Amino acid sequence: MGPATLSRLWSSPVVGCSSRLFGRRCWALRSLAASATQTSSSVASPTDALHTVVLIPGDGIGPEISEAVKKVFAAARVPIQWEEHLISTKNVVPGQDLIPSTALDAIRRHGYGIKGPLETPIGKGHKSLNLTLRQALGLYANVRPCRTVPGIRTKFDHVDVVTIRENTEGEYVGLEHEVVPGVVESLKVITRSASERGARFAFEFARQNKRRRVTAVHKASVLKLSDGMFLECCRRTAKEYPDIEFREALIELCCGYLISQPQRYDVLVLTNLAGDIVSDLAAGLVGGLGLTASLNKGEHTVLAEAVHGTAPDIAGKDLANPTALLLSAVMMLREMNLHDHADRIERAIYTVIKEGKNLTGDLGGKARCSEYTRAIIDKL
Repeated sequence: MGPATLSRLWSSPVVGCSSRLFGRRCWALRSLAASATQTSSSVASPTDALHTVVLIPGDGIGPEISEAVKKVFAAARVPIQWEEHLISTKNVVPGQDLIPSTALDAIRRHGYGIKGPLETPIGKGHKSLNLTLRQALGLYANVRPCRTVPGIRTKFDHVDVVTIRENTEGEYVGLEHEVVPGVVESLKVITRSASERGARFAFEFARQNKRRRVTAVHKASVLKLSDGMFLECCRRTAKEYPDIEFREALIELCCGYLISQPQRYDVLVLTNLAGDIVSDLAAGLVGGLGLTASLNKGEHTVLAEAVHGTAPDIAGKDLANPTALLLSAVMMLREMNLHDHADRIERAIYTVIKEGKNLTGDLGGKARCSEYTRAIIDKL
C-alpha cells in the first residue's frame, strides 16, 4: 500500500471505528499510515532496485579488467549484483556447445551482461565465441561510439562518430566450404528483415540521441544483390524519419574521408563485416580500441563488451587498461536507466585520463591497472 491508499483507508467509516473488536487493527493501520506518509519521500525509485548482471570475465587480461569494473561499480554503489559465468576457448570441448546453455539462459533471464575479451582462433579451430554469443542471444545491433577523449593527443580534436553494425549475418554467418582442393566458397547472407531492423535501429538511435545524420555505408556498386538490398532497406527506412538527414557512402570513400575529414560523419550504419572494419578504424581516430566502448543490443538483451584483444603477453601482470570495458559498462548502465551512476563513473574516468597522472602503459603512462582503477575510484 502507498501513503495515499492508507490515508483513504484510514478515513473510511469502517477503519475509523472505535469498537474494542477493531481497536488493535485500527491502531495498527493508523501507525502504518503515519509511517508511510513520513517516509514516502525517501522511498527508493525503481531504478535503485538491485539488478543482476551476468559477468563473463573472458580470456587473457579479461579477468583483470572485469575485476576493475567490479571495484569501480562497488565504490560508486551501483545497485548491481554479479552472476559470473566462465566462458573461454580453454573450456571448449569438441562435440559440445561452444557456449554453455547456463550462461545463455542467465543472460536471457536477467537481460544484461558484460563480457571481457574472448580469444578467437585465427584460420583454424572452432567458431568465434563472440559471434556465437551474438547469434545465440539475437544481438542484432552493435553500437560503437568513437569520441575524442580529453587528454589523449590524436590527429583530430573533435571526433564524434557512432558506428552501428548489423550483428548477426553477412559474411560472419560462417558458411564456408572447399569446393575442390584450392578453391573455397564463402557465403554472404543478407536478409531484408535484418537489414530493415538494423536501419531502423540506427535512425531511432539518431533521433533519441539528437543526432543529425545517418550514413549508410555499402559496396552496392559491386555487391548489387546483397549490399543492394541493405541499401534499399536503408533508403526506405529513411523516408520514415524526415527529421534525420540521410546519406549514402561507398565503403572505400567512407574510410578515406573518415581518416581525413571525420567531421563529415555522425551515425554510420553498416553490414556486419564492413561495420567490424570501419568501427575499428574509427576507434583509431580517438586513441584505439582500449578507449572505445561497445554495446550489443537485442530485443530483450543487452551485452556490453570490450572489443580489444585478450593481450596474453601482459595477462596477469597488472598492466591492462580497463577503460574500454568500463565505458562499455557505462553504456549498459544508461540502458538500465541508471544515468546518475553512469555519469559519475564516466566523469571519473575522463578526469583521470585528462589529468594524466595515473595512466596505463598503452596510454603513455606507467601506472598499473590497479593504480589506474584506484585513481578512478578516488575521483568518485
